[in-house]
Amino acid sequence: MVSLNPPVCDFGTKAPDFKLLGVDGKTWTLQDCMGRNGLLVMFICNHCPYVKAVHGRILRDTRELMGYGINSVAIMSNDTVNYPDDSYENMKKIAAEYKYPFPYLIDETQEIAKAYGAVCTPDFFGYNTDFELQYRGRLDASRKDTAPDGTRRDLFEAMKQVAHTGQGPQDQISSIGCSIKWKEEAAEA
Repeated sequence: MVSLNPPVCDFGTKAPDFKLLGVDGKTWTLQDCMGRNGLLVMFICNHCPYVKAVHGRILRDTRELMGYGINSVAIMSNDTVNYPDDSYENMKKIAAEYKYPFPYLIDETQEIAKAYGAVCTPDFFGYNTDFELQYRGRLDASRKDTAPDGTRRDLFEAMKQVAHTGQGPQDQISSIGCSIKWKEEAAEA
């Protein structure tokens, strides 16, 4: 397991479009996912200890952000052959068990992760209604262990600001997580 920090926000970068299969059997596009005040795109997976440490907080924050007009979508881009815990069938089980309030999509070709520049799980991308990047930071101070209750909710506060102003905060702390598990042919290319 390699721990990585993604780069911080490149403000204004347009969100790459996608057309991906969700665990609900529906094919989702970027436009389908957008909320009235913005969109949070999350690269997550089922097996990563960093994702597991914040899983409950992701669910809490995405549910609360819906009240501010911010929709969310989760994309799983890992190699499912070498990481079967992240298979489409297991994605369906996890989404049902935790009643995901957002589409959970599989990026089988890994092209969408590459288009976004995603490097780890979790990796968060917050967009305004013009599909312009406004946040590329951490959920909170959690690492492989959940940060204490009362910890500043970096992502939630940033996306709330995007909902109100269309712009994210200038100061952002990058996320940390496990590297995306690239397919061997993709890694060699």
